[in-house]
Amino acid sequence: MAERRLRTTASIAGTVAAVYVTARLVTTLFFWIAAELSGPTSRFGPDATIPSLAMGWDSQWYWVIADRGYPTQLPVSDSGQVAENAWAFMPVYPWLARALGTVLGGYPAGAIALAVVAGYAASVVLFLLLRQRIGETAALWAVVFFANGPLAALFQMGYAESLLLLWLFLALRALVRRRFGWIYPLIVLMGFTRPGVLAFALLIGLYGIHRWVRRGQDPLPTSHIVHIIGLGALATIVGFSWQVIAGIVTGDPAAYLDTELAWRRSWVGSEEHFLPFAGFIQAAGIWFGIWGLPPSWGPVALVLLVVGVAVLLVRAPQVRRLGPEIRLWGASYLVYLLAVFFPQSSIFRLLLPLTPVAAAVAVPRSSWWRIGVLLLCLGSQWFWIHEMLALGDTFFRIP
Repeated sequence: MAERRLRTTASIAGTVAAVYVTARLVTTLFFWIAAELSGPTSRFGPDATIPSLAMGWDSQWYWVIADRGYPTQLPVSDSGQVAENAWAFMPVYPWLARALGTVLGGYPAGAIALAVVAGYAASVVLFLLLRQRIGETAALWAVVFFANGPLAALFQMGYAESLLLLWLFLALRALVRRRFGWIYPLIVLMGFTRPGVLAFALLIGLYGIHRWVRRGQDPLPTSHIVHIIGLGALATIVGFSWQVIAGIVTGDPAAYLDTELAWRRSWVGSEEHFLPFAGFIQAAGIWFGIWGLPPSWGPVALVLLVVGVAVLLVRAPQVRRLGPEIRLWGASYLVYLLAVFFPQSSIFRLLLPLTPVAAAVAVPRSSWWRIGVLLLCLGSQWFWIHEMLALGDTFFRIP
């Protein structure tokens, strides 16, 4: 039995590796074309290379953290407000990349290697997470879409997304299998890799309610109740801990929130206070105005979009097949984004944690459907690389 399990594990790892490596070769080709197309108006200039594209944009912030750490005194703009700084980024990814870079010959090599390897590991875990719910074939297609998706370039950039997805997929799989003990360290790793662990706290709360409501059909032992309460409390504490740490180090209790708001000021002016859910409502009007539509239509469209997504999570049979844990995660993460984020062009990157929910597109068995989705993924990936890296010259071309 153990030998058979070992062969199965090796087979899964090899199959996913073939998918993932092929996808990375395609992305590398897209990077090469983008570097050739980069011109003087691009952030990367006419002499762009694949390595310079891979270490662009927020990759530079992680590099600063690995090299210099976090500022003890917050930088301020000419108007006296807190300026963009490293406190907006978590430490796990740059610290691991720096450690790996000591072996590979420098931080950039370590950062890219970590992103690539974490992306592969996340692909394997995604397959394992999905196969018992939607079948092996559909789960493998979900991995194909994931590895070739619109944001797949991030698997070859100095960004923390692939590492976060690895922790998240492991935590969701542990939750599905009710291996609660594994989730505790994963919550800490998630919380200090990328913002968003408060969404996981909400997931644990909703999961607890779900289990309580269904306790007649699905027994809820005391040990599970203790774990659910403990995991929810830990995720909440970790979710707010970075604000406390930033406040202690800088001497400014509002250091983290003011840092995050610094990224909004180019859009909304001198906003000083954070108000939950206000960002999406405000941005909806701004974007509709940019598109030449009445700004008042923006919030209406946002409400319709939220209602539509809620109906999909509740009613769509393909989504229902994913199971309650993944569906509750989708709802929790979307509520989190609505509460804290101001949607800019980077909204697409922030949607990556919804990958397990998006796997529903792999459920239909039609080969033409799956090939069509793959072509759409590749076309969207090239469009993202072209806009954000080859052009990368305006406020709506920021990854």
